Amino acid sequence: MSAAPLRIVFAGTPDFAASSLQALIESRYKPVAVYCQPDRRAGRGRKLRIGPVKHVALINNIDVFQPLNFKHQDDIDTLADLKPDVLIVVAYGLILPQAVLDTPTYGAINVHASLLPRWRGAAPIQRAILAGDAETGITTMQMDKGLDTGDMLLSKSCPILVSDTSATLHDRLAQLGAETLLDTLDALTKNQLVDKKQEDSLACYAKKIKVDEAALDWSLSATELALQVRAFNPVPIAYCFYQGERYKVWRAEAVVSDNVHDVARICAINKHGIDVQTGDGVLRIQTIQAPGKRALDVRDYFNGNAAITMGESFDSHDAISVIT
Repeated sequence: MSAAPLRIVFAGTPDFAASSLQALIESRYKPVAVYCQPDRRAGRGRKLRIGPVKHVALINNIDVFQPLNFKHQDDIDTLADLKPDVLIVVAYGLILPQAVLDTPTYGAINVHASLLPRWRGAAPIQRAILAGDAETGITTMQMDKGLDTGDMLLSKSCPILVSDTSATLHDRLAQLGAETLLDTLDALTKNQLVDKKQEDSLACYAKKIKVDEAALDWSLSATELALQVRAFNPVPIAYCFYQGERYKVWRAEAVVSDNVHDVARICAINKHGIDVQTGDGVLRIQTIQAPGKRALDVRDYFNGNAAITMGESFDSHDAISVIT
């Protein structure tokens, strides 16, 4: 490659991408422009809010482009006018047509939050926790027209701790993604990148999370339910119903118990949590959020006007379906 600095255009939108953008800015690879999704209305006032990537770009005086999509030739021409050597894509949230991928000299490099080909798709962090995976990581890849199917460039792994939620794992992977991106660009400038094709037979799809997946089905095992609670924290938050009212479960663990009760029965309440019989084992709810209240550790919840009673049962999964 030429010794001249790479002309980099960055495309991303949320916090996860902002970590990589910040790392680029602090390195020798500061982007010449940033792309992100259009501003969205949010909050009670439905005011337009800028995303994390746009915020980082603006405070660093980097030009920002926010096309609705790349279906118009004008948007593709605008990108071409920037004369990018490489397009870095991190959680951008838009499908890029082949014309966009072909515009940069060295194509588009994506930073993906899994060890490809495992967990291609929109929700690799949550799906890895839900599946009980022991590790995950970051893969940089050369983008093609498929969904996370491009040739792999560099990978770095990290363990999934038993205490990890999607929030904590997200933050670690965001930093690891930034590190892996910089190493990828270093290798690119030194002509040391080696593409490796993905083994499609090992691929699995990390489909987008739906809110109804967060409903706790007490007929499942305590281990499965504990994984749900971790995977859906902080969004959309696991939930269950008690006497027809929705309770959110922010933290829980599977515990060993010799006693067997009816499924969904509250079999113990103490300072450690609310123990609920599942289809296999006991789930101990440690942090709970009552309707209209804030999330509380169980000992604090029972210091107030707690409605949950020992010996009663949470509503069945069938009942939840009727309620929702």
